[in-house]
Amino acid sequence: MDRRSVIKNAGLAGVLAAGVAPAVQAQAAIRWRLSSSFPKALDTIHGAADVFAQNVKAMSGGKFEISVHAAGEITPPFGVVDAVQQGSVEMAHTAPYYFFGKNETFALGCAIPFGMNSRQMTAWMYEGNGLKLMREFYAKYNMISFPGGNTGAQMGGWYRKEIKTVADIKGLKMRIGGFAGRVLERMGGVPQNIPGGEIYTSLEKGTIDAAEWIGPYDDQKLGFNKVAPFYYYPGWWEGGPQLDFFINQKAYDALSAENKAIVGAAAAVAHTTMQAKYDAKNPGALKELVGKGTKLRAFPDAVMKEAFKQSMAVYDELNEKNPDWKKIYGDYRKFQAEQNLWFRFTEMTFDKFMQAQKL
Repeated sequence: MDRRSVIKNAGLAGVLAAGVAPAVQAQAAIRWRLSSSFPKALDTIHGAADVFAQNVKAMSGGKFEISVHAAGEITPPFGVVDAVQQGSVEMAHTAPYYFFGKNETFALGCAIPFGMNSRQMTAWMYEGNGLKLMREFYAKYNMISFPGGNTGAQMGGWYRKEIKTVADIKGLKMRIGGFAGRVLERMGGVPQNIPGGEIYTSLEKGTIDAAEWIGPYDDQKLGFNKVAPFYYYPGWWEGGPQLDFFINQKAYDALSAENKAIVGAAAAVAHTTMQAKYDAKNPGALKELVGKGTKLRAFPDAVMKEAFKQSMAVYDELNEKNPDWKKIYGDYRKFQAEQNLWFRFTEMTFDKFMQAQKL
């Protein structure tokens, strides 16, 4: 029977009954699940996944919907990569350095101690070799990545006691994100990798002596100022940490060209929105924290220098034993060196002058 005759004479019901409607079925709505590493209470960092999902739905005219699930709803906070890799969820939103235990190279897609700032990281990803190199690496885990936000330079965390010398780091039990724990350990500290939602209780009970998270807006929400009075800066291990959207490669490959473009565009919006929100909300939160008695402290110069020294030693060791790391780290550092030369004459000089002025 002629296909066009069936369609003309039978109508949609007849077409479906005759089993000749592959074109109609191909336009069926897409439904994905996104697993986040963050609790819903942290509306800025968790919220980037919501921004992404909302834009995917809007740009697809409602045909492509992604449900966002907070940490623990369908996977543990640090279980999202396994879930995406295995295809039990289509995608995740997370900080890549959480998974440095699988391979230290994950950290290069997020932040390493004394690494790039947020603008430099975005430039490396979109205009340098960053996205290409990291995607080649993530392909080994059956995933493709998209930049999914940046917090900007972070604070150095909350401490129950002052840090006056390098010796004060020895024996310090500190919740510190991912890869930076390697450096803290070399300085005599005891790193703890604890999900955001569990930090307050650990600090309150004295299970840990210090904790870092992100910055004033989120830290205030989590109440760290109630259990640790000293707030240090800067977070030398997170000068510009990038979040990522990880997508199961098979699920991504099954998308149409149009939907792939939508995913990329929505990720870019979420990437920009996250830092814009942090930059807008952190100043007021910091004022409130100081008003409630928080004691701001800069890390002593000796601590910064020792941390830098130990960081470089860690990288030298990794260059010797991890070929994935060596391949990407060389490009990362070359790009950073060129960026630093440029920022030295522009951003740094301008910012230093402006921060000394009264507006």
